[in-house]
Amino acid sequence: MSGSRPVDKLFNRRAVVAAGGGGVLFSGLIARLFQLQILDGERYQAIAKENSVRLDLAPPLRGNILDRFGRPLAAHRQAGRISIVREQAGDVAAVLKEVARHIDLSEARQQQIVAETRRQAAFQPVIVRGELSYEDFAKMSLRAPEMPGILVEMAATRSYPRGRDFAHVLGYVAKASQSDLERLSDGTTRDEAKAIRRLFHHPNMRTGRSGLERYAEEWLRGEAGFRKLEANAAGRIIREFDAPELAPKRGRDIHLTVDAELQRVAIDRFGEESGAAVVLDIETGDILAFVSTPAFDPNDFVNGISQADYDLLRFSDRFPLYHKAYDGTYPPGSTFKMVVATAALEAGVINPNERVFCNRRYRFGNNTWHCWKPGGHGSVNMHQAIKGSCDVYFYETARRVGIEKLAETARKFGFGQRWELGLTGGRSGVVPDDAWKRENRGEPWYEGETLNVGIGQGQVSASPLQLAIMSARIAAEGRIITPRIIGNGPRPDADIPLDEPLDGDIMRRMKAGMFGVTSEGGGTAYRSGDLGLGGPRLAGKTGTSQVRRISATERRSGILKGENIDRKLRDHALFVAYAPADDPKYAISVIVEHGEGGSRTAAPIARDIIAAAIRMDSARAPVYTATAAVSGNRPSTGGT
Repeated sequence: MSGSRPVDKLFNRRAVVAAGGGGVLFSGLIARLFQLQILDGERYQAIAKENSVRLDLAPPLRGNILDRFGRPLAAHRQAGRISIVREQAGDVAAVLKEVARHIDLSEARQQQIVAETRRQAAFQPVIVRGELSYEDFAKMSLRAPEMPGILVEMAATRSYPRGRDFAHVLGYVAKASQSDLERLSDGTTRDEAKAIRRLFHHPNMRTGRSGLERYAEEWLRGEAGFRKLEANAAGRIIREFDAPELAPKRGRDIHLTVDAELQRVAIDRFGEESGAAVVLDIETGDILAFVSTPAFDPNDFVNGISQADYDLLRFSDRFPLYHKAYDGTYPPGSTFKMVVATAALEAGVINPNERVFCNRRYRFGNNTWHCWKPGGHGSVNMHQAIKGSCDVYFYETARRVGIEKLAETARKFGFGQRWELGLTGGRSGVVPDDAWKRENRGEPWYEGETLNVGIGQGQVSASPLQLAIMSARIAAEGRIITPRIIGNGPRPDADIPLDEPLDGDIMRRMKAGMFGVTSEGGGTAYRSGDLGLGGPRLAGKTGTSQVRRISATERRSGILKGENIDRKLRDHALFVAYAPADDPKYAISVIVEHGEGGSRTAAPIARDIIAAAIRMDSARAPVYTATAAVSGNRPSTGGT
């Protein structure tokens, strides 16, 4: 036994060392656990909470656009939507194939989404499908937990409840393109531009592309905020915290001066015709209807329109993408004759009682100009010439006035200037004179060209808005009329004031002539004078805008019209008017593209629209206050 003692002693010594070392290690472990759980527990608990709680960018809700009586024209609605986040999905293509097993998602669309996720930041959601049906939304809500990176949610979507009615006025919103981002970032700092790009890459964010939506982008947009979310280890949202201090700030609303119901009446009255109409409140300059038809549905653009559908709009011979009332310019035809008569009286080159004989032909130099009426009008004075729209009378009058005075007077009426309303687009038309022709055509003005301008043909052109303003200024006996369409909202820029009143005595002569057109025998729109309201009558002026040259051969054999000629070669039909004739309140202009006769096509439409305005009292006080309304806007120069 004595031989084993050194071994036992060695074992015992090692056991003691091992036990001691283990005790030290164990004590250190206990101390570390104590530090982590007790001393630093709150700090690590906070860190763990931060790892599960995140702040997601929250785009603001865009401001509403309302009519003068508070009816919504642009608002929001809730729609089901599927998005995918590349950071959580991993293999985006594989996840999309799984989605396609449950809802309609084409191979081409899948490839498009994969490409878009690669362009975006990994954490940025990309829309897979918007505008989900109830069945698809329910189906995907059930399946989403099995698909990494897939978000199924209800989201606020820009909505245009009146559809096509205000398409050209409102424009539309869409996802921001690269050019949009450059425009939105113009003039900002690097950090501001980065924030703008991040905001507009969000799937909920849209920007105005045209019309008021684009012009008033900053007013309508609002300010971005954040959503405070709790997510599990897989990144799926568990709940959203109530954090009002982080909420986005909604954009500001805009009230327009238009009456949505009058706009609908006007569009219905055009039927299948293509054209434009503008109704003005003569007292305030408020635009009560601003019609361009046919139109597009701005709802189709919010989540992206297909190329096939867009091409149908682009290549239509009725030009539904074109704002005819604001961007369209046309020869004003005989509606311009009041401008010519005004210029002649201002210049003193003709006495209103002087008579000119019309036998349907007017010779000047080696050329012959024709009157529209077979056999001519005989001997007429100014009142009779306006009432019967005698071309020969206005050839002679325009020759006496000369192009420089004609141009000066036309500009007093607001022609040749772009009216800034707070919308994209808008054209100035053309008021020609010698300087204009030398600059644009490289040659001097010829006196024979003045004759064509005298009947609203040749180089002169105007928009339906300008024609409505002309009619309003005549009805107001020369008072300044400044149109506006934003009743409460951002103030449009104003560059050039139009503050020269027209002579009241001359305007009263023009009013008498326009009353004769609709209410005296021989008037070219005699049938349209009665508004069917048991008293009030309409005063107006017809016009026909020639779109092709008529040869001498065709004149001898008979001018082709109606079904005997292609639609695109038919004349435009115009009518300007005001009512009631004895106490003017509303002014209107109507153009029916390729409608041929102003008295036959445009005048009945104008009569019915203005009768509706009187019946519905469209100019009654709006819901917004007068002090908040835009005032004092003036026309500015612009391109033709």
